[in-house]
Amino acid sequence: MYTGSILFRFFTIAFFCLATFVNAQNQITVLGGVSSAAGEPLEGVTVSVKGLSLGTKTEKDGQFTLKFTKPGTFTLIFSSVGYSTVEEKVRVESGSSKLQITLQSSTIDFNEVTVRGKGEAQQLREQGFSVNAIDTKKIANTTADLGQILNRSTGIKVREQGGVGSDFEFSINGLSGKSVKLFLDGIPLDILGSAMNLNNIPINLAQRIEVYKGVAPVELGSDALGGSVNIVTNKSLDNYLDISHSYGSFQSHQSALTGQYVYKPAGLVIKGSTFFNYSKNNYLMKGVEVWDAGKYEYVKRDFRRFHDRYQSLMGQVEVGLVNKKWADVIFLGLGYSTYDKQVQTGVRQTIVYGGVVKDGTGKNVSLRYKKDSLLNNRLSIGVYGTYSYDHYVLSDTTQRKYSWDGSYVPGNPETGSYRMTRVNRPRIFTRFNGNYNLAENHDLNLNYTFDQVENQTYNSLTSSGDDMPGKLGKQIVGLAYQMKLFPNWTNTFMTKYYGISMNKRQYDYSLSKTVVLRDFQNYFGYGLASVYKLDNNSGIKASYEHTYRLQDVNEVYGDGYQVLNNMTLKPEASDNVNIGGFYGANSGRQDWFVEASAFYRSAKGFIYANQYDNNQLQYQNLSNVMVKGFDAEAKYNYGNLFNALLNITYQHALDNTRFVNNSGSGAVSATYKNRIPNQPWLYGNLDLGLGKNLQNTRGGRLQFTWSTQYTHWYYRSWEGFATANSLATIPKQLVHNVMLSYSMQKGRYNASLECRNLTDQLVYDNFRLQKPGRAIFLKLRFFII
Repeated sequence: MYTGSILFRFFTIAFFCLATFVNAQNQITVLGGVSSAAGEPLEGVTVSVKGLSLGTKTEKDGQFTLKFTKPGTFTLIFSSVGYSTVEEKVRVESGSSKLQITLQSSTIDFNEVTVRGKGEAQQLREQGFSVNAIDTKKIANTTADLGQILNRSTGIKVREQGGVGSDFEFSINGLSGKSVKLFLDGIPLDILGSAMNLNNIPINLAQRIEVYKGVAPVELGSDALGGSVNIVTNKSLDNYLDISHSYGSFQSHQSALTGQYVYKPAGLVIKGSTFFNYSKNNYLMKGVEVWDAGKYEYVKRDFRRFHDRYQSLMGQVEVGLVNKKWADVIFLGLGYSTYDKQVQTGVRQTIVYGGVVKDGTGKNVSLRYKKDSLLNNRLSIGVYGTYSYDHYVLSDTTQRKYSWDGSYVPGNPETGSYRMTRVNRPRIFTRFNGNYNLAENHDLNLNYTFDQVENQTYNSLTSSGDDMPGKLGKQIVGLAYQMKLFPNWTNTFMTKYYGISMNKRQYDYSLSKTVVLRDFQNYFGYGLASVYKLDNNSGIKASYEHTYRLQDVNEVYGDGYQVLNNMTLKPEASDNVNIGGFYGANSGRQDWFVEASAFYRSAKGFIYANQYDNNQLQYQNLSNVMVKGFDAEAKYNYGNLFNALLNITYQHALDNTRFVNNSGSGAVSATYKNRIPNQPWLYGNLDLGLGKNLQNTRGGRLQFTWSTQYTHWYYRSWEGFATANSLATIPKQLVHNVMLSYSMQKGRYNASLECRNLTDQLVYDNFRLQKPGRAIFLKLRFFII
């Protein structure tokens, strides 16, 4: 870690040494005040001048003073945590000027009205990065989780192995698993515990979802290979309470509560969120094989799943201060999560478990701090630190072989185990982010991330818990320089340093003593994101990066159950390219937006799970992968009456490993230039919405939504060893979902009825495992400010 520390010090010193500019004289004074919509003066509002390194903060009475060196017309930007940003043009002349600004709260209004202008989601789409931005305001009443919402977006596929809480693979443009990183407000999602997954987080927790495909900004501090997902929560400064509960098929319950209390005179904020999920997942398995003793043969019949219950609970609370002279934001947070999961099948549907269970807990304490307008309004900094502890247990002690009818015989040949695996993983994570304005249209961003996790894995039936632990530490330093060559052309140049250290204590029988194995690796990446705006609503963009994805703790140290350790594992590398464009227009009540992107990925030393005959896995750098394709999306809105969305994704993912074991010579691999198995290559979505604001109902609204998902057939195993008509393929699927929702009093009271898989199609996903058939859910939601 020593090399990483030197680099961090170097970048930090260089970063702060840039603050050496001075102001000219001959000043012209602009005076003003800022207040809320209720007329209350706002303290700590940032007042900056667009295109200049000039700014200040409002005082307790909401007043501010700016001093200019020359007359002219300037644009002032007023921003504060919890309020919508306002831009105001002022004419600066000799003497002094006065103005009064009112800021509106940025709290979500769930009964949206038509507003001309660009929201944060639209502005993100028009960056140089290839990014999907999903605004969740219009879908806040759905019973879908975040994974199901993302599965409707371009370039994204979520492949679940079953119902609520099941294992899943999340892929972006053909790269999946650990190659994709998940964040909550810029913090890795897995820090909050094993219960925090996309397929069990309710939609009410998110205000916006950002999906970076391939290239991602350095402020996320990510070592992602395929892309990153950032879930952005509500940042308003109003008191609010959002509580909901849904109940539906397979005895499924989902409850969510988020709320906030703000004492504005002191700038005190208390915010919290919690969610609970429960489902028996006892949906019907159609046409599964069981042994018929009377016929003395295997027959196909329908049976309900009988060992697939899942429940999870998460709670998070933060207490802090906002808009102080010494801190715009400072919060102390505590979090807890837990889950209890029965395991019904393995990766093959023919293997049925009747006694395997997995449960775990996660705890964390965190501190975050943010301050803008330092060094004459040039510098903004943010710091986040957390300590977390994740623990889970996987129990497999039945020693029985089950069938789908619930019967069993002695023995456990498929799993081959008798164990109670315990895994303990304490973790320290810190992140620093700073942005410095060098000059007009020139900004520098520095991000430093330190992430260290300890691992202890043992079978408590045979061990007292003193097995040799391991430790894995990562340091990532990212530096980005953004410049505007012309008013419409923005370029971001990026470079990254990756450092990873590993150590593990183990007994060396040849030396008859315990030894410590240590390893340190470091790598460098780089990239560019560029966008050229043809006009206010259209543009072209491109991005490229040479990046690395560092090893995961589970890949290096194993799980003590099915995954063997591999201390020689190396990071995987990739060259990612995106080229695309966007076009938007509006006329009267009509709005259109179209975007399309082509992508290319060339991954080297791809980390692959190599399966052995004893049913165990080991992650190895076995393959190279090449992915190329395109995705496109079109959106149309007619006021608040009608909306439509259509997207399509095509991706051609190939095994690009020419020689066996990636050796560089010798026998040519039998799967060379084959499609990557168990991964869809053509899919799309159609969403239609029809709604109406109801008169004489105190802000009531009725909304109907229809969504259709199409997935073309694809191979479950390598195409060189399969045919399109065999069970080694997953058939094409067309799934329809409908929802009817009713809101009263401008979104305060809400009720929705939703049907998934309306036509009760037999649908598969990961490894041809059956997913639930038709399911109906009712959701009640209460939102108050």
